[in-house]
Amino acid sequence: MPSPPLSRQLLVSLFDAAVARAQPALAIAANLPPRPAGRTIVVGAGKASAQMAQAFEAAWDGPLEGLVVTRYGYAAPCARLEVLEAAHPVPDAAGEAATRRLMQLVGGLTADDLVVALVSGGGSALLAAPGAGMTLADEQALNAALLASGAPIGVMNAIRKQLSLIKGGRLAALAAPARVATLVVSDVPGDDPAVVASGPTVPSASTRAEARRLVELYGIVLPPAAAALLGSERDLPPRPDDPRFARNSVAVIASAALSLDAAAAVARTAGLSPAILSDAIEGEAREVAKVHAAMAREVALRDRPFARPAVLLSGGETTVTLRGKGRGGRNAEFLLAFAMAVDGLDGVSALAADTDGIDGTEDNAGAFADGTTARRLRAAGIDPLAALAGNDAYTAFAAIGDLFVTGPTGTNVNDFRAIVVR
Repeated sequence: MPSPPLSRQLLVSLFDAAVARAQPALAIAANLPPRPAGRTIVVGAGKASAQMAQAFEAAWDGPLEGLVVTRYGYAAPCARLEVLEAAHPVPDAAGEAATRRLMQLVGGLTADDLVVALVSGGGSALLAAPGAGMTLADEQALNAALLASGAPIGVMNAIRKQLSLIKGGRLAALAAPARVATLVVSDVPGDDPAVVASGPTVPSASTRAEARRLVELYGIVLPPAAAALLGSERDLPPRPDDPRFARNSVAVIASAALSLDAAAAVARTAGLSPAILSDAIEGEAREVAKVHAAMAREVALRDRPFARPAVLLSGGETTVTLRGKGRGGRNAEFLLAFAMAVDGLDGVSALAADTDGIDGTEDNAGAFADGTTARRLRAAGIDPLAALAGNDAYTAFAAIGDLFVTGPTGTNVNDFRAIVVR
């Protein structure tokens, strides 16, 4: 039988609360930088950048100009700022052209000018500026290799910022001596602004030697031009103590932690005891699912460590090491593994979804699962274990009507997981 409608409606309401708390319009007005004596230039990149630009326009009472780049289908109308679209998660020529324009925009500014950087998750792919000796094809191959490696987002971005002309604080360095105010919608565990979108305006202490070690550790095969650059000490990103960053500011205005708090408040109103496990969970999606399932089973069968009715909430970003050629993102893969681990268990239902509305490269945000999911998959002719082995979770959940489809949400604070135990 399908999950009880009441449980599913509750799960959706928790997701909606989390996404609403991360909407840029709520946060930008409270984090406006001081007005400059000179020009105000707005630049930005990420899945939420268009909505951030729209909110900044509405809140800013002075002149401004600039542009942001977002994923195809994520644009929002702006009156004074230009919004461009490009490919994600693998960059394309439109992203490279948009990035060149961003870099040109911040050139030739003075100390009286202000650059406002609107940064959100997804910016790493959208800001395509291949490093010295590299081409767009090399950057595309680099991104594809990183995505297939199973490496966490912090590792991927530590490598990316060494192989780019804009990441790792380089965009802010180009803007000097102008003051740069960065507003961040964080999609990374721990909310380090130097990691979000590979930190185009935030320098990092990570080194090229560390990036080389990570490439070796995760067995990432780099395109030859990228390997050559990473093996050299050419064109290093600026360091945090670079004087060009002395007047700059950075504010994280939305994050998974804040969104989970909002979902917890909704759960309390619904009569459930919320438990926020963590806003920074990383690891292989199928392994993280087993841990979540074990906790849900303990609550369902023994009322420990939390008493029913309860909802377990978590955020962060899991990863998927590609083993097969199926369809599905990390949240669907998490739920497929979760469904097998709670097979036959009554009173447990779960939603896992990406807060940007897109799970990987498919059209769903995530999916639903409960103790009947595995049985219903087998009845539909799908072996859940084989689907998981082939990274084909999307196909599995589509077959039983359990995909969760929202469309673009206008924000991105990464994964959202809610498990209701009654």
